[in-house]
Amino acid sequence: MCGRFTLRAPVIDLGQLFFADLDRGDEFAVGPARFNIAPTQDILCVHYDSQRECFTVALSRWGLIPAWAEDISIGSRMINARSETLDSKPSFKHALARRRCVIPMDGYYEWTKANGGKGKQPYLIEPVDGQVKFMAGLWEENQQLDDDEAIRSCTIITTPANSTTAHVHHRMPAFIREGDCSKWLDPQCHDASKLKMLLRPAEKNLLKLMAVSRHVNSPRNEDEKCVLPLDDARADGQQFIRFD
Repeated sequence: MCGRFTLRAPVIDLGQLFFADLDRGDEFAVGPARFNIAPTQDILCVHYDSQRECFTVALSRWGLIPAWAEDISIGSRMINARSETLDSKPSFKHALARRRCVIPMDGYYEWTKANGGKGKQPYLIEPVDGQVKFMAGLWEENQQLDDDEAIRSCTIITTPANSTTAHVHHRMPAFIREGDCSKWLDPQCHDASKLKMLLRPAEKNLLKLMAVSRHVNSPRNEDEKCVLPLDDARADGQQFIRFD
């Protein structure tokens, strides 16, 4: 799964990666570095705006809330969607056909059993080249839960893990390869089989892993300490709370 991630790059750079015609609003020109993004928080999503006929950036609540949902808490159970079953799950199949997005990131966290079996050891998994990558996602709007405006929400699609990350967790985000973003976001494509072909485990050399401190375990901790290598954190004499 993908339950936490980072976006440390300046937001102003995102539109220069794959989307030459990205419509960037001033409110997204610069954004603070985010070191520990957690479910239910607002995250950046890129999608195709059919009314304006361009790619655009929007803030969405992480955790998909279907249009028919009458309880916002359902989003906490739908932070991820399995690529294999997108076109068969009622909560996702309509969004797969018409409401696809990509979510920028430059790292995500996974946990595995620590040595000695005491608690879990967090790992930061990030691109080898240090550049922002895009995770495949779906988005929805729910107009039943707020009388004033629709609630926009999203989910991150996952695939089986590749050989680089499988020993930490058996799932990983589905990264849209460079050159495939426009295909994934193409509003004219509604063929589930073609779309699912874009959702593959990442190439073996895309990512690297680094053990980090348990400081990241708490979503309340959103500072740069979350991404410090474990040895550096210990050497710095920092004290961290354990959340086993």
